[in-house]
Amino acid sequence: MTNVVGGESPSRLEVCAFSSCSLELSMELRVIFLNLITCIIHLDYHPSRVLTLVYQSFAFGTMLILAYNESKINTRRRNIFGYSLFVAITFMLLVLDLATSGRGGLGSFICICVIFAFFGVSDACVQGGIVGDLSFMLPDFIQSFFAGMAASGALTSALRLITKAAFNNGLRKGAMLFLAISTLFEFLCVLLYAYFFPRLPIVKYFRSKAALEGSKTVQADLEAAGIQIKEDHHEQNERLSNKQLFIQNVDYALDMFLIYVLTLSIFPGFLYENTGKHKLGTWYPPVLIACDNVWNLISRYLLLVKFLKIESRKGLTIAILSRFLLIPAFYFTAKYGDQGWMILLVSFLGLTNGHLTICVMTAAPKGYKGPEQNALGNIVVLCLLVGIFAGVSLDWLWFIGKKNAF
Repeated sequence: MTNVVGGESPSRLEVCAFSSCSLELSMELRVIFLNLITCIIHLDYHPSRVLTLVYQSFAFGTMLILAYNESKINTRRRNIFGYSLFVAITFMLLVLDLATSGRGGLGSFICICVIFAFFGVSDACVQGGIVGDLSFMLPDFIQSFFAGMAASGALTSALRLITKAAFNNGLRKGAMLFLAISTLFEFLCVLLYAYFFPRLPIVKYFRSKAALEGSKTVQADLEAAGIQIKEDHHEQNERLSNKQLFIQNVDYALDMFLIYVLTLSIFPGFLYENTGKHKLGTWYPPVLIACDNVWNLISRYLLLVKFLKIESRKGLTIAILSRFLLIPAFYFTAKYGDQGWMILLVSFLGLTNGHLTICVMTAAPKGYKGPEQNALGNIVVLCLLVGIFAGVSLDWLWFIGKKNAF
């Protein structure tokens, strides 16, 4: 067996390099939301809401199955399959746009719904797999991964604004450019995960440690790195069941659920369709999305300032529950406020979403063995997806009392 346990000390920079792979996990979703929903299909179908609901329905269902069978699944195959599926279906969106010449209609909308269903499947495969993998490493790696996802959102928003200006509101051209870039970057993610990531010394160290603690999900990754682990540590192989882990961390699970119930009940549907018309005109929704993404990115680095980290479990729950005051704030601002107040609220939404997500994700796996941390990472991601699914469903309630909403 190759001895990596006593090898190089953990280097956060090496894992940060891989966090760039998470860019595409988030970029795909934001690219399609910000572009295709406005240039391939008609707004009469409420695409920002419908597509989110389709996406998250399949993501939730897939993640439920994967989390239940987490200890039996080959993580390497799971992640490579998820990234490869991202490549294929992103390319299919590009083909669909070319085949229809950017025309809308019910047929195009149904095709995009089907494609979004596959996006949900790939998201569940990759997000749960990677978070489970990083959960038995260091908390800083989780922070780097989620910061990478937020960085993709901020980058995509910037590209969205640039192309909107460059193409004189030519949204289809911007969408085509984004999809081509996304397909290329996602293909690079497949290569990075398959060949580069498993060979990082720090990754080999933690995966070997997890294998010695009884984890079977890392065996294929270790073999890809040329490491053989003998299963001669049976006394260490006992681990808590998923049910026991959930019960012990039910507050963290509820916290993650509530964070994303609130966020997705506002973002992106409400921001696109319920904020009214203002001086910014057609620039208003992209600016709001950009503000949310930028502050979401900034907030995910706040944990680097130690005293800003919320470590109290009760404190986390109180902070998360207090965010629900944003619902009446958004309602009255959309009805009576100016665009400046809405931008301020959206920025605060992104700031709290990112910060509280990182606080929960880095705190939950502490104190457990490798296999348990992997399982717990999948459980927390499952709760995140349940929260997103509930949020996009509740998002339709903003239509209550509105004429011609459907």
